[in-house]
Amino acid sequence: MNKKEAILSAAITLLTEKGVHNTPMSAIAKAAGTGMGTIYNYFPNKEALINAIYVNIKQQETNVFITFDVSKPIKTQFENYYAAIIDFFIAHPTYFQFMEQLQASPIITESSRNEGQKSITEVYNLLEKGQQQRIIKPININELLMFIGGSILSYLRWYFNVNETKKAALNNQINLLWDAIKA
Repeated sequence: MNKKEAILSAAITLLTEKGVHNTPMSAIAKAAGTGMGTIYNYFPNKEALINAIYVNIKQQETNVFITFDVSKPIKTQFENYYAAIIDFFIAHPTYFQFMEQLQASPIITESSRNEGQKSITEVYNLLEKGQQQRIIKPININELLMFIGGSILSYLRWYFNVNETKKAALNNQINLLWDAIKA
């Protein structure tokens, strides 16, 4: 792990454990095993560091779509997406904690949010294609994305608080959500 990766890793851990306001840059430097000057070589301030973490997570989310087969039916693609994004955050619980804390924060810049939007381009395209084929309700796609995101957030909160794996619960969520958005 290079110094920048060590800083990002230490920062996400501390920020999710202690919160943004209770995590000074000096604590991040200490946890990363580096000096303050090194951190400031990569990130001019804590806000820039937080935005870099946000964009990094969003870029990794894009990998969820690498194995997708767009020739599959819309419903199958949707089910695969939902399960894959849930699996992504279950495999990276600190990412979920970070995003839950900071997704709506004014610390996240418009530029970072725009970069983050790229992570859901495939879902946007899937919903648009589903609407064109009259499989998905003709509701504004941004509203559909908000609804789907809320479902993902609620499921992950439940999953991390209950600490048990129930495949049936995930399948039930997928089916409920599909029933809500299908035409």
